[in-house]
Amino acid sequence: MRIDDEPAFVLHARAWRETSLLVEVLTEQHGRLGVLARGVSSPRSQALRAALQPLQWIRLSAVQRGELAQLRQAEALDAAPRLSGDAMLAGFYVNELLLRLAPRQDPVPELYDAYGAVRQRLAQAEPLAWTLRRFERDLLEALGFGFDLVHGSDGESIDPAARYELDPLEGPRRLLSERGVDARRGTATGSALLALAADDIPGNEDLASLRRPMRTVLLHHLGGRGLKSWEMLEDLARRR
Repeated sequence: MRIDDEPAFVLHARAWRETSLLVEVLTEQHGRLGVLARGVSSPRSQALRAALQPLQWIRLSAVQRGELAQLRQAEALDAAPRLSGDAMLAGFYVNELLLRLAPRQDPVPELYDAYGAVRQRLAQAEPLAWTLRRFERDLLEALGFGFDLVHGSDGESIDPAARYELDPLEGPRRLLSERGVDARRGTATGSALLALAADDIPGNEDLASLRRPMRTVLLHHLGGRGLKSWEMLEDLARRR
């Protein structure tokens, strides 16, 4: 199969043998693809090698043979976001999520759009926690794993004053008040869930309450195997 002038986002690139790269890209029309880029180590190939770095938006042509596509041509469509510190780690996290969850050779246009949006928000230095929670929500929705954030698993409207666990299959489950303080640590506030549903940034405490419940949902869909970026974040938090 020929792939001609296809826009794509670069998720990951690693050296293969002495002169080539194995590149993972996310395309709108063909989904996530593994691409073999041969002969990119010569001085004449510097522009091509630069275009095949993570977070870069490119246009590529390739021939799909089996699991890997053979790259024929690629060019950058813009300048990749220049991220540093926590934002760079956030970009690594977003890419790792897609590498683990996005299906190979199965187009999900909504996922392509969600990646373009989070990439822009990272470039514009929007609040990181909110940027990531929005992307996690959009990722789950695009992959068919999303759930109602306005109603609980019991069908009742979300109470802004209550707290909720996020069941990966059933959605928000109201926390019974008698379960105590320890049980609240892995729950989101109702007001945070409603804000996420409305795409309206919540207050800091409500926003912080979304992180652990969303991670619980993602971990389920990751088959119980966590992410390297989570380990890096936890290590960074300990050092601080």
